Amino acid sequence: MTGVRTALVIGGGIAGPTAAMALHKAGIEPVVYEAHPRSANGIGIFLTLASNGIDALRTIGAGKTALAAGFSTPVIRLRSATGKNMGENITGMSLPDGTTSHTLKRADLYKAIHDEATSRGIRIERGKRLVDAQETRDGVRAVFADGTEATGDVLIGADGIYSTVRTLIDPAAPAPTYAGLANIGGYTRGVAVDAEPGSQIMIFGKHAFFGYTVAPSGEVWWFANMAQADEPARGEVEAITGQEWQRRLADLYAEDAGPAVQLVQASDAQGITATPVHSIPHLPVWHTGRMVLIGDAAHAPTPTSGQGASLSIEDAVTLAQCLRDLPGPQPAFAQFEALRRPRAERIIKAAARINSTKAPGPVGQALLPVILPVILKMTANSKQMKQMYDYHIDWDHVIRS
Repeated sequence: MTGVRTALVIGGGIAGPTAAMALHKAGIEPVVYEAHPRSANGIGIFLTLASNGIDALRTIGAGKTALAAGFSTPVIRLRSATGKNMGENITGMSLPDGTTSHTLKRADLYKAIHDEATSRGIRIERGKRLVDAQETRDGVRAVFADGTEATGDVLIGADGIYSTVRTLIDPAAPAPTYAGLANIGGYTRGVAVDAEPGSQIMIFGKHAFFGYTVAPSGEVWWFANMAQADEPARGEVEAITGQEWQRRLADLYAEDAGPAVQLVQASDAQGITATPVHSIPHLPVWHTGRMVLIGDAAHAPTPTSGQGASLSIEDAVTLAQCLRDLPGPQPAFAQFEALRRPRAERIIKAAARINSTKAPGPVGQALLPVILPVILKMTANSKQMKQMYDYHIDWDHVIRS
């Protein structure tokens, strides 16, 4: 049995509160410290929670609340810039009860996970921005920007791609890798589209990639991936107004078949958000003696993977098992990394390969309708797809080093 009894969890996005619930289930007392003073309403756009992520949430009894916040989106349909159907791909394997991958607004998933955690008596402290942490002889001391401190047996960095914990663990840690894309998204009502509720349509446009899905309410959720070679300064993309994105995207999609221009123009400009796309393909150091990274802080895939949230949830559950079963933080962290690193980095590499097809240029545009259907048929039931989606964490399994 582990000697760990308390945990400081830094970050209140998806990984942090999920880790807190898993730790609580494992008999470890967690407290979550979130930098933002208020809830996550309005943060980000939407994401897909793959079947493996749903299964991991169910492992700790937290799947029901999250699923209620979204809707089933089991299939992606791919189209060319001319409107030609090029095939389809799955977004996950069906779980034994028939549940498939779900799409949710990011803020709704945050709220569902936070509500579930607090309903279990887990403390979530807001307005607590970590500035320093030191390992002591028998624990960790965390220091926050407001001058307060906290102590625990271990500290878990679930603070995202721009993690503070990562730099405390390894000051030489590489910066996130820029993927050469900006991700823009919004929501539209009143525009008819050629798609049934729950389907995801992805369009390889002449100048930029575009995707959309129809919610059960009839609202259309859309995103755009725009190539941008030079890495923008921190906050530069986020500062661009919705009206300016409407203008830029109208020009990018003017020559494409499909509803991209109409959807973007009909959106409430105030609801359009954008972020540059970064990833962390390989981080040399995940942990020290009493501090460890999970989720995007350790291994951030690009949104193309459809696995960012799901990998974070898997991390949270697996880490709790390791701390439950192994004799102390160091062997628990080492085994956690051994279990999680190969899977995460394999998925990240696959997503990076897909990113290169999102703005393929004239020659690539001509070849896509020929090559892509063949690739889709080859990968539909491939070992890689099964490894990604047909992944189950057995809570009752005892972790051994």
